[in-house]
Amino acid sequence: MEKVILKADVREGAGKRIAKDLRKKDIVPAVVYKGGKDATNLQLSKDDLKSVLHTKAGVNVIIALVIAGAAKGKEKTVVIKEIQRDPIKSEILHVDFNEISLTEALKVNVPLASHGEPVGVKKDGGILEHIMWELQIECLPTAIPEKVEVDVANLNIGDAVFVKNIIVPPGVKVLNDPELIAMIVKPPKVEAPKEEVPAEAAAEPELIRKKKEEAEEGEEGAKKPEEKPAKEGAKESK
Repeated sequence: MEKVILKADVREGAGKRIAKDLRKKDIVPAVVYKGGKDATNLQLSKDDLKSVLHTKAGVNVIIALVIAGAAKGKEKTVVIKEIQRDPIKSEILHVDFNEISLTEALKVNVPLASHGEPVGVKKDGGILEHIMWELQIECLPTAIPEKVEVDVANLNIGDAVFVKNIIVPPGVKVLNDPELIAMIVKPPKVEAPKEEVPAEAAAEPELIRKKKEEAEEGEEGAKKPEEKPAKEGAKESK
């Protein structure tokens, strides 16, 4: 995999306010880590970074980071460790780089793609389901594949591709559990026929409700206390 050149400047100071001011100028704050310890604060053009990310390698691109003022022999070879984005606008807020050696193996995730149309899909109406969309691998930085493709043309309904069945380029080691299913051809979905409710059955609950209301009204009438006769008035004097 070829290296892509990305220019950067040393960033003076840190903090949310400084980072916010840089973003207003379309400049992205960044940090380069070496060995997980040493860190260098940088800043770079958002447009330049987007161009780097749009290569075929995507986030696994190998970058020759040219820092302003540094000698050419001291350029940093880096890979992207993490990209922080705005959760709403998806704009890049911050980038972390890891400095690497081209002679030391890396652990990265690469896209897992299917190639061809399964027999079970084409002839029997099945569905190819991707259980895994990425493959975790280990290899030298220059040997990182853009993606790993799996030929699924001969798969029938019920057939599955396990991690152990996936063929990768020489020098690439797969780190996922070999017994995991990566892809499978499932039978077509069959919708159960909807049962029609007879009109009489639909009207039955309404009839029961009316009878219940009438019965409750009858009970209330029966429980109503009888009116007591008025008391006899005082006897008339003779």
